[in-house]
Amino acid sequence: MAQAEGYKNGRINIILSENTPQSSANLRVKKQKHSPLEIVDKEFASFVGLNDLKTSIKEIYASILINEKRKEEGLKSSKQVLHMLFKGNPGTGKTTVARKLAKLYHDMNILSKGHFIEAERADLVGEYIGQTAQKTRAVIQKAMGGILFIDEAYSLSRGGEKDFGKEAIDLLVKHMEDGREDMVLILAGYPREMDRFLSMNPGLESRFPFILDFDDYSVDELLNIGNRMLSERQYQLSKQAEWKFRNHLAKKLREDNYNFSNARYVRNVIEKAIRLQAVRLLNSDKMVSRDLIVLTDQDLLLE
Repeated sequence: MAQAEGYKNGRINIILSENTPQSSANLRVKKQKHSPLEIVDKEFASFVGLNDLKTSIKEIYASILINEKRKEEGLKSSKQVLHMLFKGNPGTGKTTVARKLAKLYHDMNILSKGHFIEAERADLVGEYIGQTAQKTRAVIQKAMGGILFIDEAYSLSRGGEKDFGKEAIDLLVKHMEDGREDMVLILAGYPREMDRFLSMNPGLESRFPFILDFDDYSVDELLNIGNRMLSERQYQLSKQAEWKFRNHLAKKLREDNYNFSNARYVRNVIEKAIRLQAVRLLNSDKMVSRDLIVLTDQDLLLE
C-alpha cells in the first residue's frame, strides 16, 4: 500500500512539521492535497456501514498523530493506550476490523510487527495449576508487536471463582498495567454477554479506553454486502432473486433473531445459491453464457 508506506517512512513529518527544507507554500499545497486521515478512508473503503466505528478510528488516529507532533514541539504528551472492547453480534465485522487495525497500526509505527493473533479460551486456560500462567504468557509473547484478539472473551470467566479462566484474565490485566506498549489487546463478543462479563470483573472496563459497538446491518447494507460478494465471484442476482432476498432479510431482521449472523448469513446464502445454480444448469436443456452469471429466485433456498 503505497500511501500507507509513505506515512510509515516519514510522510507525516513532511506534511505536519514546519522543520522541513520545503517552502511553506509547498507545505500548504501538501496539506490541502493529502490529509493523513485519508489512510483510514482508504483502508476501510471496502467496509459497508460501520460509520460510527470509522469515526472512532479516525479520532484514535488523529489523536496519535497530534500527540507525536506535541512531543516534537516540546509539549507534554502521553502514550495513548489502545486496548479495545468490541461488542457486536456475529458477522458484524469484529474480527475483520481487528485484522485491519493491526496493519494500520503497523503502518503508523505504533506496532513493530503488525501481526494478528486470535486466541480463545483453550489457548489461554489450562486444566491444572500452573498451566494457565504458562499458556497465557506464551500467547502474550507471541502477540508482542501486534494485536491479540480474544473473541467470546466472557468464556474466560464462565467457570466462576475457582475456574482457571480468572487467572488468565488477571495475567492479561497485569500485562496491560505493566505498560507494555508494543501490543494491543482486543476483547470481543456478543453485546449482552460482554456487558455481563464486564459487570463480573470490576475495574476491567476502565482499562479499555475504546469500547466500540458493532451494530447489526440494515437490509440495504446486507444486500450491498451480498452484491459485493457476488461481484467478486462474477455473479449477480436477477431482479426477482434480489427482491426475494430483500424481503427475506427484512423478515429476519423483524424477527430480531438473536442468532442472526449478519454478513456471515449472507455469505452462506450466496454460497448455497451458487451450488444450487450449478445443479440447475447441469439439468438444463439449454444454457447460454449469461446463465453462468445470473442467480435466479429458484437458486435462493431461504428458510
